[in-house]
Amino acid sequence: MIVSQTPLRVSFAGGGTDIKSYYDKSFGAVVSTAIDKYIYVIVKERFDEKIRVGYSKTELVDSVDEIEHDLVREAMKMTGVTGGIEIATMADIPSEGSGLGSSSSVTVGLLNALYAFKGVYCPTDTLARQACEIEIDILGKPIGKQDQYIAAFGGVRHFQFFPNDVCVNTIKMLGEAKRYLSECLMLFYTGITRKADNILSDQVSRTESNMITLVEMREQAEALAYQLGNIGNIESVGEALRNGWQKKVQLSRGISNNQISDMVKRAMDAGALGAKITGAGGGGFLLLYVSPKWRDDVREALKVYRELPISIGQDGSKIIFNVRRQD
Repeated sequence: MIVSQTPLRVSFAGGGTDIKSYYDKSFGAVVSTAIDKYIYVIVKERFDEKIRVGYSKTELVDSVDEIEHDLVREAMKMTGVTGGIEIATMADIPSEGSGLGSSSSVTVGLLNALYAFKGVYCPTDTLARQACEIEIDILGKPIGKQDQYIAAFGGVRHFQFFPNDVCVNTIKMLGEAKRYLSECLMLFYTGITRKADNILSDQVSRTESNMITLVEMREQAEALAYQLGNIGNIESVGEALRNGWQKKVQLSRGISNNQISDMVKRAMDAGALGAKITGAGGGGFLLLYVSPKWRDDVREALKVYRELPISIGQDGSKIIFNVRRQD
């Protein structure tokens, strides 16, 4: 039996510049962090050659091509696992539409667990690259690359996206700085789950008209990476969230709505320095940067919404349980 643990993420700046329609014209940049909420993938040998997949539904099939869960199907094809296996996925958050990168964490976690099941070591950059290949190239999802890379690598990272390469930069922060940043991050669930594909497809179609805004968002990410890594300015995260949200809502009509705007206003009025919806927008979680002295005030202002406590996650996808049967 193999169990992989893969982190979810929140991004601070640059989201949207990791999409191919943009970085093919002008390189993209994102600053994001893994958080201490996870996707778990369990892989277990079966007594027969069938394939059983358990998630929000259960599938029992005879061949890989029959699997309805597209990420499981393509991850099995990618790793060369053909049958005689049971796969189950579990999550710390709503399984769909959270804006925390759950689909990509599932893909990375599946690849990691399936390679471990075969007894094969897969390098971190390969996990990220193959997860991108599955989601973007094979399945044609209108998404970027930041989620797969932060899920694989973990930590606080500054990614730069080029037409044929991804540069992974570690933002070095002392333990005390990471603890303070964790204390300043708050997540509140909007209660809205949504499919990101429609918002992202609209955003992709607007790439040319959004080019100036996207360049500004990339520059925000580059500036934040410098402020965090070179100066140690933690409050720059709050500024990046606030300024980035003002840019992000310009990218597509579906990113914000009346409820989200009201949540942002309530949080900012109560003392938050910055706020944004995670992921593509339209629902999921509201991410806030709040100095510790204002946390209770913000919590009171958003008391009708469920809070999800989070901390910075140090590790990327890893195998946390590995017991192989003797041949």
